[in-house]
Amino acid sequence: MVSQKVVIKNPTGLHLRPAGILCKEAMQFKSLITFTFGESTANAKSVLSVLGACVKCGDEVEFVCEGEDEEEALNSLVAIIESGLGE
Repeated sequence: MVSQKVVIKNPTGLHLRPAGILCKEAMQFKSLITFTFGESTANAKSVLSVLGACVKCGDEVEFVCEGEDEEEALNSLVAIIESGLGE
């Protein structure tokens, strides 16, 4: 299991389009990928779960990856979030 905290940089937070990009990236990996924000834990492979976390710009989330490609998955997700998720 690996984990890392990252700050959401998107001006509008994780709304539908960036949530979809995040989920599409997460689904490329076999590992279980979740993130925690506040009191909630969300499945990074589920758009509804990501949207339900209500993550805004400047919020810090902690990604947790567990499985055979966990390191690669974590690095990829952190990189895509730091690049702004297409915005």
